[in-house]
Amino acid sequence: MVLSSARRTPLSDQVIAQLRAQITSGEWPVGSRIPTEAELVEQLGVARNTVREAVRALAHNGLLDIRQGSGTYVLATSELAGVMHRRFSEADPDRVAELREALEASAAGLAARRRTERDLDLLDTALRRREEGWRSGDPEAFVQADAAFHQAVVAAAHNEVLAALYADLGEVLRAYLRRDVGPVLSADRYVDHGRIVAAVRRGDPEAASAEAAGAVRSCRVEAG
Repeated sequence: MVLSSARRTPLSDQVIAQLRAQITSGEWPVGSRIPTEAELVEQLGVARNTVREAVRALAHNGLLDIRQGSGTYVLATSELAGVMHRRFSEADPDRVAELREALEASAAGLAARRRTERDLDLLDTALRRREEGWRSGDPEAFVQADAAFHQAVVAAAHNEVLAALYADLGEVLRAYLRRDVGPVLSADRYVDHGRIVAAVRRGDPEAASAEAAGAVRSCRVEAG
């Protein structure tokens, strides 16, 4: 990361823009810890107070989470995603599950109508990585892989509005999935998603929607 000295904008705004770019580009994924304040000072070549001001601004906007004694972590990839996380972090889990069911069933149905061969390849890859995440025994690895699978289904729907909304809700949905999965991956909580991909591949919207909705309901039943 190197800041340009030719700009007229305040230095703190430049630092905020640079840190935001690291987040939105995926260089710092959601859930990851960003470099320490001292490391950012060295990388950016600016004063400690400037870095601190930028980090606090991004935390205020919901992109970063400052945890005393632990570090600063990426909470969301956009300001709207941060707002969504703050707004729904304490929502009723059953209501969040209903939202997931509605979005993912709609996405799967659209994907069955609109998917391309490239989409099917990506779904196969995402499904395989989800299964690998489960076999790893690492709950967080599974949560991330499961989220990536559902994002692939949404992408195959080819509806940019739905994709944007789902992305902004991403951390909210991952947070509730973590609660559903629990601290240990238990065999009785595994929900196969292969039938979703199969229905999308067949071009069967009704079956794809039903399988996606059923998967969400199964997750809640197993977690309950």
